Amino acid sequence: MATEHPVVVLPPATDGGRRVRIDGRYVGIAYGLLDVVAFVQEAGLQDWDELDVVRSSLVEWQGGGPEVWQD
Repeated sequence: MATEHPVVVLPPATDGGRRVRIDGRYVGIAYGLLDVVAFVQEAGLQDWDELDVVRSSLVEWQGGGPEVWQD
């Protein structure tokens, strides 16, 4: 992961889903924290869990933090 914030979780859409981008590539839509965990694990961080995703400076939360899932 080459950038300062290689994982970007975009603001919630009207359905509550948040698009997730890893290293500039969209990997899917997360509807909760566990979805973001699954995306980063698929990207190579298999040992990450919810706390890693919430606390890591590698993850940028746009439009609200990990507790925000509705617009």
